[in-house]
Amino acid sequence: MRFVDEAWINVYAGKGGDGCSSFRREKYIPRGGPDGGDGGRGGHVILVADVHVQTLLDFTGRPVHKAEKGRPGSSKNQSGRMGQDLRIPVPVGTMVYSESGELIVDLATAEEEFVIAEGGKGGRGNARFATATHQSPREITPGIEGEEFRVHLELKLIADVGLLGLPNAGKSTFLSRVSSAHPKIADYPFTTLSPQLGIAELDIFRRIVLADVPGLIEGAADGVGLGIGFLKHLERTRVMLHLLDPHDRDLDQLLMDHSVIRGEVSSHSKELANRPTITVINKSDLMLEEELDQLRSGLEDRLEAPVFVISGVTGQGIREVLEKLWVLLNPPEES
Repeated sequence: MRFVDEAWINVYAGKGGDGCSSFRREKYIPRGGPDGGDGGRGGHVILVADVHVQTLLDFTGRPVHKAEKGRPGSSKNQSGRMGQDLRIPVPVGTMVYSESGELIVDLATAEEEFVIAEGGKGGRGNARFATATHQSPREITPGIEGEEFRVHLELKLIADVGLLGLPNAGKSTFLSRVSSAHPKIADYPFTTLSPQLGIAELDIFRRIVLADVPGLIEGAADGVGLGIGFLKHLERTRVMLHLLDPHDRDLDQLLMDHSVIRGEVSSHSKELANRPTITVINKSDLMLEEELDQLRSGLEDRLEAPVFVISGVTGQGIREVLEKLWVLLNPPEES
């Protein structure tokens, strides 16, 4: 399924039903009073955050969404039926903007609902206009038009941890190792073409949601490659996991790889660049232990931070990384 994270839609709430002009007509009551009922309210348009919807793809060929009109009133003071509300499922994490770019609502919680367009009020029937001095009114009011808007939907995935790295850093392999996600994995750049989510279960009580986006390359902030357009999906994360590929790389080259990613993330968002970050040397199964120790020690000295060594293929070191992520996500409360 193609991943789409932006869409424009037009929403039209239902028009209210017209009021009814009617008079009571029964045997032996030849001059009954007014009994026209009110029209029903028009249907609302409601956006619903649905965990089963993963993309905005359905909206690309379906830009118009209309709720049902309210029914007119009828005789015997019967009100018209309300128009049926139109409930539109959207992915959790969908942000809704007006045409002017103002944020209307952020649907960040599962099953959260928001009335994006209200149905019009039903018109009043002639029974509403009867008074002591005006006992046979014929006037009614028509139903009011429902609200209509053109809105921009933008999806930002919700995850605890964001995976960073150059193409082929092994992010997809890592995600598939720690979760039940099945991203496309191959030995060529840009295997990941759209964001992927996975859930790592440390035990029955602890779960971490991870987001993988297409790998970044130098110049990504200027539109080179694939990843920069998807960095917004990491904006809701609280911790970054930066994977480095040591294969055929010396210390200076690894530091350059690290610097490229940090620079592109910073160009996108200073706030995102300042998130807590764990640096990980991946693909330890392809390296000699002595080489890995030298790279790890050198990186720790230059970055002034701990560096972890793992293999996404064999699983070596992954448990330690997950435990560290959990601590960063759930820091102990200060006494």
